[in-house]
Amino acid sequence: MSPPASTRLERLRERTGGYTLTPAQYVIVTNAALVALTLIVLTGAAVRLTGSGLGCPTWPKCYGNVYPPLSTHAVIEFSNRLLTVPVSIAAGLAWLGALRRRPYRRDLMWLGALLGLGVVGQAILGGFTVRGALDYGWVMGHFALSMLILVDAVVLVWRAGNAPDLEPVNAEKRRPAAASTAAGAGARPAGRTLVWSVRGLVALGALTIFAGTAATAAGPHAGGSPGQKINRLDFEGRGTMDFVIHRHGEIAFVFALAALAVWWLARRRDADPLLRRALSTLCVLLALQGAVGLDQYETHLPTELVWVHVALASLTWLTTLWAACAAGRPAPRAAPVQEELHVAPPARVSA
Repeated sequence: MSPPASTRLERLRERTGGYTLTPAQYVIVTNAALVALTLIVLTGAAVRLTGSGLGCPTWPKCYGNVYPPLSTHAVIEFSNRLLTVPVSIAAGLAWLGALRRRPYRRDLMWLGALLGLGVVGQAILGGFTVRGALDYGWVMGHFALSMLILVDAVVLVWRAGNAPDLEPVNAEKRRPAAASTAAGAGARPAGRTLVWSVRGLVALGALTIFAGTAATAAGPHAGGSPGQKINRLDFEGRGTMDFVIHRHGEIAFVFALAALAVWWLARRRDADPLLRRALSTLCVLLALQGAVGLDQYETHLPTELVWVHVALASLTWLTTLWAACAAGRPAPRAAPVQEELHVAPPARVSA
């Protein structure tokens, strides 16, 4: 029978020598985890674009050894596996730091724990992806899980950095709070229409990313080196790639128009400066994405431009999530005001 949770926490406290983190120190830990989780997405894209996805066709070992052979593709793929170690450490520290943060907050502990579980899930899914010979379904799922982990990391950073027991760095620049945000931070309420509009951008961003992974799955960068047979997305035969790319472009165009409309709405409603900056950054990133996307399509998907496109997509996703955090929760609907009927007292009649 396992010991109760209180006993396990006490043992962990003894092993760490009673070491605790201040809220400001924990913010540094969460930001480091977010950076690490973002970088592993970019290095994973580099593995695929260099055709090194099957550089080590076995998992977790490489050709049955704990080290790769002196082959370019094997070294690239195995190096990306090794990067999982510092990423796992960063995610683990985010969880342990939440346990040792004082004052303790249960929401930060659960968000930190989800980061660790997400990294473990990524490693397992990566193994299935390799053993599945980079089948497009496994690869798309692998990238989708990366984006979900970034959702957790962004929320963790936001909640840790805008906690009630932590004075924001730019507090003097922020307007006083009238209601709590989604993370419990003090920020000016954005209004129900604006909040739901920003959340709609998150949904559109997720749909755009899904369409982008489908476009990659149907394209020439399946992750294998020349001569390796990779199962690509081909429900329309040879026309699958063009079909998916055009649908991806259309969805991205709608996403950009929606972002521009929400940016205009935020300015018109005089929303919190942090939210307006996030939406402005999002519009700029989407404009860059459009330019890079058109260029890579016209130049037949060169590897370097595709990697830049993936990097911009990751930054766009992070910015969209940051805007959603800055928008906060929808304000509760105001109860209808019922006017009371006041009856004037009868006037006195003078004798």
